[in-house]
Amino acid sequence: MTSNIYGVTTLWAQGDFVIRGIAMLLLVMSITSWYVIVSRAWRLMKLRRCAQATASFWHAQSFGEGLHIIEGDYHGNPFRLLAEEGKAAVDHHASNQTDLHGQLRLTDWLAACLRGAIDESVERMQSGLSVLASVGSTAPFVGLFGTVWGIYHALVSIGAAGQASIGEIAGPVGEALIMTALGLAVAIPAVVGYNALVRGNKALLGRLNRFAHQLHAYFITGAPLARNAKRPAAKIVAAVAGGN
Repeated sequence: MTSNIYGVTTLWAQGDFVIRGIAMLLLVMSITSWYVIVSRAWRLMKLRRCAQATASFWHAQSFGEGLHIIEGDYHGNPFRLLAEEGKAAVDHHASNQTDLHGQLRLTDWLAACLRGAIDESVERMQSGLSVLASVGSTAPFVGLFGTVWGIYHALVSIGAAGQASIGEIAGPVGEALIMTALGLAVAIPAVVGYNALVRGNKALLGRLNRFAHQLHAYFITGAPLARNAKRPAAKIVAAVAGGN
């Protein structure tokens, strides 16, 4: 089988350091974007399974049992992070009434803590997406630069040699145009992967917000009453009124 004299191998063999450098840059961009796509897609699938577990959380008999149902560690599961941050916020607010944040209403303090946990989780989910956006927007132009550079050197060589046939012109120019195709081959998967991950993260963020609203309602109306069950009725009413 004969090798293609107008293929990528010929382009690499006959190209100068600029063409080879651009080809290596496109290869690194492709490997990086595919790594981000695969790793973030896998993480998104795991987070969707974590989101499904929140339906069983509210059927637990206690908060500790509910945490046991939500699998994963503190940082790997954003739903567990929300639950633990909400519980910590309520406990901290109850034991630090003399601090500045102790002067805030419990509902405001809890909402701020839950919002902070959501922002932290969103930051983790969006890590790497900027790489895909950068690759998708710059790879076509990197390939186009390689094409322009290759055509320029091809025309200079043809001009130095004098008259040339169409076959002698088509080879170098065709090899240079391969750089544009390589740029598109790198950019298209990055753009498609970016859009798919953004849509997946948006759907997961909606479930995070709903879970946060449910936790807020539980801690404000349920947890304080359960914690103060042994107090006199007047103190329970006063505590709930002050929290709301």
